[in-house]
Amino acid sequence: MLVLEDVAIQLKSQILLQVNAVIKPGEIVTLMGPSGVGKSSVLAAIAGLLPETFRLSGKIILNQHNITNMPAHLRHTGLLYQDALLFEHLDVTGNIVFAMPGKKHRDKKQYARQLLEQVGLGEMAQRPVSTLSGGQASRVSLVRTLASEPAALLLDEPFSKLDSATRHSTRQWVFEKIREAGLPALLVTHDEEDAAATGDKIIKV
Repeated sequence: MLVLEDVAIQLKSQILLQVNAVIKPGEIVTLMGPSGVGKSSVLAAIAGLLPETFRLSGKIILNQHNITNMPAHLRHTGLLYQDALLFEHLDVTGNIVFAMPGKKHRDKKQYARQLLEQVGLGEMAQRPVSTLSGGQASRVSLVRTLASEPAALLLDEPFSKLDSATRHSTRQWVFEKIREAGLPALLVTHDEEDAAATGDKIIKV
């Protein structure tokens, strides 16, 4: 469970937004609002990546642990941006395997290919990421984030660069995986269709 208790993002003397939320395992809560109000900064704060120019107040509790001041690498949160941010020196499978904890190397590769098959990219397992289209790269990034087995998933407009058909199928797959894994997830979007597709609570700011 992910709990935000009076979490506020402040820039200089201005409070951009304040959020209270309880996100249960398998629940996808959406944060909606215009650009510039600090929605993405909330995700950065949860992940421990908030720039020093911002000030954070309140508490962030993940699975009963207060992670508000915890180093980012110890939080076990998965953060997915609009841009894929793939490693150019690794092929598609290598990008996914890089994120995986535990498991033997051979098992990791096999599991990565299984995940790629589920998003229609099985035949691209050994492709250089530089040869992927924008939509393909976005799907690989989604797979990589889920393969890291995070304790919570943070989604920052993750479907915005997908065409309408791919967007629908990929969104459905991601939401199913979140529920199967019992992950609390926070989605930032300005797209009402993405928000409605979660079937869960929408917080408008």
